[in-house]
Amino acid sequence: MNAPASASGSAGPVATAPPAPASAAAPAAAPAPAAAVRPVADAGPGTAAVPGGPTRRPAGPYRVPGAMLLLVAMMVLHTGGALATELFASLGPAGTTWLRLSIAAAILVACTGRSLWRVVRAAPRADLLGTVALGVVSAGMMLLFSEAAARLPLGTATALEFLGPLAVAVAGSRRPRELLWLALAAAGVLLLTSPWTGSASLVGVLFGLGSAACWAAYVIGTAHVGSRFSAQHGLALSLAVASVAAAPFGAPGAVAHLTWEVAAAAAGIAVLMPLVPFLLEMKALQRLSKTTYGTLAGLEPAVALLAGMVLIAQTPTVLQAAGTALVVTAGIGAARGEGRG
Repeated sequence: MNAPASASGSAGPVATAPPAPASAAAPAAAPAPAAAVRPVADAGPGTAAVPGGPTRRPAGPYRVPGAMLLLVAMMVLHTGGALATELFASLGPAGTTWLRLSIAAAILVACTGRSLWRVVRAAPRADLLGTVALGVVSAGMMLLFSEAAARLPLGTATALEFLGPLAVAVAGSRRPRELLWLALAAAGVLLLTSPWTGSASLVGVLFGLGSAACWAAYVIGTAHVGSRFSAQHGLALSLAVASVAAAPFGAPGAVAHLTWEVAAAAAGIAVLMPLVPFLLEMKALQRLSKTTYGTLAGLEPAVALLAGMVLIAQTPTVLQAAGTALVVTAGIGAARGEGRG
């Protein structure tokens, strides 16, 4: 779910108005004492220079910090992911994913309405193609993750998927020693999957690794699209494309087994995943540096493990808990290394 750093604005020079000509009928007023007017240069931020001292300007609209947006997005995302597994028996992983994508896209396109059409007509072709690519990558990421989560514990599937953005962070650091973070994450994945026991599904692991590759591309694509479109417009376009891209894999199974009860449950889960978290994440990416984003995203496997424990009773073993801790440590360490690089 990866980001241009937010720039801080600085106040420009303040132009002073020329003195008004004195009226011929009235005598010139005596100059005011120096202490009566505070120069503009002395006024602090958010103040105006007026006689008698600075006056506080009205405060601008409050912006929720990007870090808070991202943490909320993670919690909502993995809550939706855990609940979505309950629909796998009825619709299958691909059918559940397609239905959630389609409902989320329909809601967002309906909410953006005519403004979305105006944005599409005015956008350069290259930006639209970038959004289409993001939609295809999003569909692949969600389809592959759902297939992995159907065969592996939720925390394990998320840890495998997290290898994608972790690799992006290590590559961005340009320091050979940062490869140690990938090694640490690989050790964590080994503890999570325990291949020597044969308990983990090899197919599930492969699906998780495929999802990791898609998430790596999603990190780059989201930052690109988020810098050219508003969050709601960029997400509406990419989710619509993702729904179309996922249709051949999920639509047949979903339509064949759809009931009103299942449709209602899928609609509720679609709000939790992907609508709200993707929207929050795109907004967060517009306000966070890549280092901060990567540091916080390192918590994803732990949040997923907790959601699996609380919502669907997937209690981890000691080895799985230790593996998750190693992956989280590797993610945070790689993000900090990228920032120093």
